[in-house]
Amino acid sequence: MSPSDWQADGRLPSEVWIKAHLRRCFAEGMPATVVRRGEKNSGTLILKINQLEAGCRVLNQTRDLDGVLAWMPALGGELVEESDADAYIERAVARDPDVWVVEIEDREGRHPFEGKVL
Repeated sequence: MSPSDWQADGRLPSEVWIKAHLRRCFAEGMPATVVRRGEKNSGTLILKINQLEAGCRVLNQTRDLDGVLAWMPALGGELVEESDADAYIERAVARDPDVWVVEIEDREGRHPFEGKVL
């Protein structure tokens, strides 16, 4: 990757950042899949955390008031049926076609992406 691939504020392009975190998922034994590829340099991310029988939780990538990476829970932050999570994600993609979607399967609801949940 050349210096021209970095964003103006020094952040990695979305594609590189997401791929690095997918490797962490695999290293930690968490199945993870890119469900939808977004804009490779600056697309934001939606995490669908599939806790299997318990349901799914959806988190939207955002920044806090200090500009630090954070996650905004969708759907009230509750575990929901997978069909409800998928419907929410479809609506979000329709509003922002640049968004990435990653699904992680973890019964405990863990994920390796940094940032606090707001």
